[in-house]
Amino acid sequence: MKPVIAVVGRPNVGKSTLFNRMTKSRDAIVADFAGLTRDRHYGDGRSGEHEFIVVDTGGFEPDSPTGIVKEMAKQTRQAVAEADAVIFVVDVRSGVAGQDFDIARYLRTVGKKVILAVNKAEGMQESPLLAEFFELGLGDPHPISAAHGQGIRSLTEAALAHFEFDEEEEATPEDGGPIRLAVAGRPNVGKSTLINTWLGEERLVAFDQPGTTRDATTVPFERGGQKFELIDTAGLRRKGKVFEAIEKFSVVKTLQAIADANVVLLLLDATQGVTDQDAHIAGYILESGRAVVIAINKWDAVDDYQKQTLQRSIEQRLAFLKFAAVLHISAIKRQGLGPVWKAIGDAHASAVKKMPTPVLTRLLQEAVEHQAPKRAGAFRPKLRYAHQGGMNPPLIVIHGNSLDHITDSYKRFLEGRFREHFKLTGTPMRIEMRSSKNPFDNKD
Repeated sequence: MKPVIAVVGRPNVGKSTLFNRMTKSRDAIVADFAGLTRDRHYGDGRSGEHEFIVVDTGGFEPDSPTGIVKEMAKQTRQAVAEADAVIFVVDVRSGVAGQDFDIARYLRTVGKKVILAVNKAEGMQESPLLAEFFELGLGDPHPISAAHGQGIRSLTEAALAHFEFDEEEEATPEDGGPIRLAVAGRPNVGKSTLINTWLGEERLVAFDQPGTTRDATTVPFERGGQKFELIDTAGLRRKGKVFEAIEKFSVVKTLQAIADANVVLLLLDATQGVTDQDAHIAGYILESGRAVVIAINKWDAVDDYQKQTLQRSIEQRLAFLKFAAVLHISAIKRQGLGPVWKAIGDAHASAVKKMPTPVLTRLLQEAVEHQAPKRAGAFRPKLRYAHQGGMNPPLIVIHGNSLDHITDSYKRFLEGRFREHFKLTGTPMRIEMRSSKNPFDNKD
């Protein structure tokens, strides 16, 4: 599982700037929780070879009695509860505020690893102004400048220190091995109902696993001789031999589950349509390169007009997942579940399919004969041969000359030819262009 770092602090100390530095992006995943006025932002970060999840929060006032500030405090507490480490951001220019003491007092009670980041401290590594932050009782302050990128690497390394990373996160199951399946979706779309149906009906065999803790992260089961590992996104709890699915949505759990899965079942609610949060989760699945199946739950609860509207909404808002199968189910009535399992199996088989180099090269040459790439200046890109560079998701590496000028539309054309031949469904595909170096480039 990817470790989670929560960034907390009072308003206007630079939390969001630090978040953007750690994620190297301003495109955070936003969880638009219904009824909440301030959201938590989620993004991916990387330190060396290790990946982690960063959670940005609103201004924190632990003792806020009412109103919007109380809701923001509630969101921050949830972020801290989900985190493996907490970065507490303070402002060196304004010094230690009374609110900082309140936050520090709260953080000392939660039992989490806390790193104190003193922001806006560009060029002040040895400044005596840092000394007053020892009063917060959270150890040595780390001077940083989120705006200028100073001290960010050492701060991140301190937050991730002593965390045991799983060195086999990207492992792909061998033939006959368990398929790691994650069920992702917004709150109340029916994840728990579907999981309970799988475990209690449909002839699924759930079995005890030695060493499984009460808060199990995976549930092993079989169907038709195929072993699966259901990754917990719906808050599964183990109680003896009975599995309960508690509908308690956690964005962090969903992001971790997607990253650890081989196949993701994205569950949509037919009565709600495709929301922004659905699109964000779908985008994260695509970025992670995971095979995906889309299941629309509560299909029996909508009329024909709503069904047509929903189909158009999926085509428009989830157009980037057009390779995924879209199935209609009713978890509570156990309708349409058979085709879901077939789609999951097909998606996984496509994600790990082996594509021989001679076949890929022949398909590439046929595609070029059918439609050559556009000329770039005096040269036309020349595609010579292709080979498979990875699986789950499938990666095809194409070699040739002047390939930097290949357009995205031509890549999509090639992808379509490859998909059609190998009958790939439910998995994203990545195409990488590698141009040969011209030995005369540096000649006079």
